[in-house]
Formats: sequence, structure tokens, C-alpha cells
Amino acid sequence: MPPMNELMLHKMDGRALTLYSRTPIRIEANTITQSPTSRSGDPHLRWHPLRGEWVAYAAHRQQRTFLPPPEYDPLRPSATPAAPTELPVGHYEIAVFDNLFPSLCEPAESPPPEIVPVEAAAGHCEVVVFAQDSDSSLSRLALGRIELLIEVWSRRTELLRSRPGIRYVLPFENRGAEIGVTLHHPHGQIYAYPFVPPVPLRMQAQEQQYFGTHGRTLLEALIEAEINAAKRIIYLGEHAVAFVPACARYPYEVWIAPRRAVPDFTHLSSPQRADLARAIKITVMKYDGLWNTPMPYIMAWYQAPFDGTEPGAYHLHAECYPAYRMKGRLKYLAGTEVAAGMFVNDTFPEEKAQELQAVSVPDLQQ
Repeated sequence: MPPMNELMLHKMDGRALTLYSRTPIRIEANTITQSPTSRSGDPHLRWHPLRGEWVAYAAHRQQRTFLPPPEYDPLRPSATPAAPTELPVGHYEIAVFDNLFPSLCEPAESPPPEIVPVEAAAGHCEVVVFAQDSDSSLSRLALGRIELLIEVWSRRTELLRSRPGIRYVLPFENRGAEIGVTLHHPHGQIYAYPFVPPVPLRMQAQEQQYFGTHGRTLLEALIEAEINAAKRIIYLGEHAVAFVPACARYPYEVWIAPRRAVPDFTHLSSPQRADLARAIKITVMKYDGLWNTPMPYIMAWYQAPFDGTEPGAYHLHAECYPAYRMKGRLKYLAGTEVAAGMFVNDTFPEEKAQELQAVSVPDLQQ
């Protein structure tokens, strides 16, 4: 695989823009534009004393573009300076830029006091555009492009964790209006948090406890058990696996991971990246093949926090949470899930794994 080329730029409004490609990057300089909207107000955090966690407040996000027609897609390359978008015209494969409407950012001023503890939301939010083609998706990208995306996630993780105060980096993709996506153009986001969020923090506790007793990660043991059971495997390669976990909370939930534990993207070998790319593509192709239409989902990548603890106790993996149609309606989270945190799955993981296994996908080529 050719080395990754990287070109770091700044948009006219000061936000960072980085382009990535396997081939030489060329751009038209006059298409590096300023966005027509600027952020007003800084996000901040308020402490939830009963739940013991931070809540972010970012009212300026109500100004973001909502499901525009294709001709007003802000993630397509700028055709003319008179119609500016976020991306320049040129030859490149993947673009990363500072989110115009961040939930976390370096504050201009301190937030006002409240009756609960308040802090600045001093993290960072980035947008990752997978392709210049607005009609593309992870299921349509070539394996080489997905492998490049994994390398981009690694590079962004490396850069973001070097920022002062960053404790956790979460790459994710939201796809589909049913999930709440405001732009259809294929893209994901990366959040860099000043703390370890509640879900990864609970995973951290479980993994550390198991690692201390068994000397390996809990997820690695679970993957081995799933492979031996051979009932819920969606993809099994030499270095990567995708499966519906026996403990799935969502119908069609799929986990994607390297078979041998690595703490984060920066520790992946080239063969692991290549096999993870196949696992990602096959999973999304099977999602799309269930009803011959794109399935809305969240794909979140969990990796080790940067809090000084032993990284060997962590296992990089993605968890995919689809929003699926059942009897003409969408399955949503309701009272017990949102209020109590106990998920009720209306189906069995084995049934949904069999449905995904039955979806035929073509042999993958680079």
C-alpha cells in the first residue's frame, strides 16, 4: 500500500483543514474558502450530580445546516468562491477539518457560574469527509479508501491526544436522518474529550479488572468465544472479525475489532488495517443489503483513554447500532433504555446474525 500523503492547511476563517491521499495532493488555492456562518458562543460543561457525569451545552449548534438539497451540500468541493463550502476543489481522497458547530472547543472566555459545577468544554471536534462524491458511502468505497480512512483515524488520534488536557478520542459515523444526521454527504466525526466519557469509562473498569486477573483483554476472550461458537460471525479474517455479540442490545448490532488486542488505532499493523477495512465494508454492505436500502446506524470506535493507565488492558473495536424498521416503524430507545439504562431487545442476536449472514456480498477487490 502506498504511503499516506498529508497536506495541512487553514481555511480563511482560521479553522484547520487537512487533506489525505495515497497519491500526490493537488488543490486550487482560491477554493479554500471561509464558511458563511461563524460560531457564536462557547460550549460549556455542567456537572450532573445524581448521575456523576458531565453534560455539554452548545446552543450554537441549532444554526447548523439541516438536510440541504444537493446543490447546497456544504461538504462538496467549492465550485466557485461565490458559493463557498467546507472543501477545496482538487485531487485528494479524505478531508478533515475543525467542526464549525463544535460541542467541545477551546473557549474564548470562562462560562458563568451555576448552582452545579461548571467548566469550559475544552475539547475538540473534527469532521472527517470520506469522499468528495456526495452519493458515496462506506459500503461503496474501495477497500483501499477504507484502509486509508483507518490510517487517518490513527493520525488524528495521534495528533489529538498530544493536545493538552485531552483524555479520550472517539471517532464515529452517524448515518441516516433517522439517527439525526443533518448532512447526507458521507462523513464522520471525531470528538476529543477533556475527560473519559461514561460509557468508555465503564468499559475501562471491566477491561482492567479482567486484565488484572487473566493477563489479556476481556474483548479478546469474548472474540475467541464467539469464533468458537460460530453462530453470530458476520466476517472472519486472519486479523479482524465482525460479529453480532451474544449480549447485543440493539437488533442487528455488530462489533468490529482486530482479533488480537491493540489499545488504539496507532498500534494497528498494516495487515490489521487491511483486514479491518474488509470487516467494515462487508458489515455495511450487509446492512444495506437487508432491505436493498441504506440502513441508518451509529458506528463508534472505542479505544484506550489517555489517562496514564496501562494501555495493554484495552482492545480497539467498533460497535454499530442500527436504527431498523420493524412492522413499518422504526425501533427507538424508550423509557427503560433512556431513563433506566437497561436495554430491551425485541429480537435475539442469533436471529439477526442469521439474517445478516444470509445477505450475499460480492468478492471484495482492492
